[in-house]
Amino acid sequence: MDEKNTPLLEMKNIKKDFFGNQVLTDINLTLKEGEVIGLVGENGAGKSTLMKILFGADVIRETGGYAGEIRINGEKADFRSPFDAIASGIGMVHQEFSLIPGFTATENILLNRESKKKNIISEIFSERMDTLDRPEMEQRAMEAIEKMGVKIESKMVISDMPVGHKQFTEIARELSKDQLKLLILDEPTAVLTEKEAEALLESIRGMAKRGIAVIFITHRLKEILSVCDRVAVMRDGCLIQNVPAKETDEVQITKWMVGRNVDVSAGAGKEEAKEKEEGEVILSIDRLWVDMPGETVRDVSLDVIKGEILGIGGLAGQGKLGIPNGIMGLYQAGGTVTFEGKEIPLNDPRKCLDSSFAFVSEDRRGVGLLLDESLEWNIAFPAMQIQNKFLKNYLGGLIKWRDEKAIQEVTQKYIGELAIKCTGSQQKARELSGGNQQKVCLAKAFALEPRLLFVSEPTRGIDVGAKALVLQALKQFNREKGVTVVMVSSELEELRATCDRIAIVSGGRIAQILPASTPSEEFGALMVSQVI
Repeated sequence: MDEKNTPLLEMKNIKKDFFGNQVLTDINLTLKEGEVIGLVGENGAGKSTLMKILFGADVIRETGGYAGEIRINGEKADFRSPFDAIASGIGMVHQEFSLIPGFTATENILLNRESKKKNIISEIFSERMDTLDRPEMEQRAMEAIEKMGVKIESKMVISDMPVGHKQFTEIARELSKDQLKLLILDEPTAVLTEKEAEALLESIRGMAKRGIAVIFITHRLKEILSVCDRVAVMRDGCLIQNVPAKETDEVQITKWMVGRNVDVSAGAGKEEAKEKEEGEVILSIDRLWVDMPGETVRDVSLDVIKGEILGIGGLAGQGKLGIPNGIMGLYQAGGTVTFEGKEIPLNDPRKCLDSSFAFVSEDRRGVGLLLDESLEWNIAFPAMQIQNKFLKNYLGGLIKWRDEKAIQEVTQKYIGELAIKCTGSQQKARELSGGNQQKVCLAKAFALEPRLLFVSEPTRGIDVGAKALVLQALKQFNREKGVTVVMVSSELEELRATCDRIAIVSGGRIAQILPASTPSEEFGALMVSQVI
């Protein structure tokens, strides 16, 4: 075989049956050295499963393995664990973080590859007694971080980082590996602002120039067309297209992904903006401060109009995520929050829930889901616990027991309305794709039937077809149930397409609140007005 023409990667006739579903059928994919391929498809199309097979993930082996063949540089590969894949030069940044929360960025980046130095004890006994060479580790970590063109505090503990910095730490860990030949990026920009995402795209271009091949999974089609050489489209477990990026466009890719035409423009499906600037104030925030690491809120005053969808946008690290997290009691906060004329105590999550608030967190796995429980339990449990819904009373209310029929009915309702791809209402949340997990978080909040809904990054990791569905569900929930919605998002165009008004947070403060129809350029100028 001509080594010059031998692909770096060949995946031949890959098949996989997973939790009762045939999720992959005869996948054939090749990748050359230094090539960047964009892998796209709706949630549940099989993208992440295909990459788990390539990376030797334990879950593949534990569920019966797969059929087909993988070749690296022409040699057949049989990865029995991720360590085998790493040894062959494959790195992967997963959609969900795999970092050690109590370690610093540097310690995570160089985990099991730390710099060491000899000492008197290790010279006598064993190299196991070597000590860490901290200065060299910091230097190596910073070199990896600088390859991405972003700033991360290398000594910050992961648990104190905003989600965007955690994502960059994951990527830096892979870039620090000398043997890296192929990097799999699964939704790396989902938690990044546009500026951060562009820095990452430039980093991907740099990797390609150094001969590193990249498989880039994302729902942001503009990024695919900007950085990729080819676009591979998956639908229902099949690879249906594999074309040069320069020969296609967003509309065509979307049609391949979903099997139908979807308007992906900023204003898709947006009704005429209500642009409420006057009306009854349902929520009043006065001089709010929140001590959320990486998203500190310094002094936010804001009125939310009853029945509106208020958007909160801004660059990463400027405080937008801190506002709902602080009000809902997840981080230490101060100031005054008044709801329907009544002051809501801060730093007490239960009081917020009792006041008919609901919160969909940006951290769906850490805060949003009971991963090892069924969809029924995830969707119904908060309403059972807080509002005594889905319960039957016995002996005059002395005994309460789950109303299994009501729980199943509400779960099936939201599985249908939000098009949650699953094998049934009893399936565990852990087994769903990331985007479908996000839909379960929304369903859980909807089941509470709150009067005020905070939703943070509602479409993180969701494909273009499902994104329109989720945003439409939020608008419908707002319109038909009369629920006031405060929506935090890193995607300005998503806010403009969904909200009545948008508040831009910069430097931990509200820079300005404008109608959603305001040109993007004005919002962009506000985002950098007080950046710290």
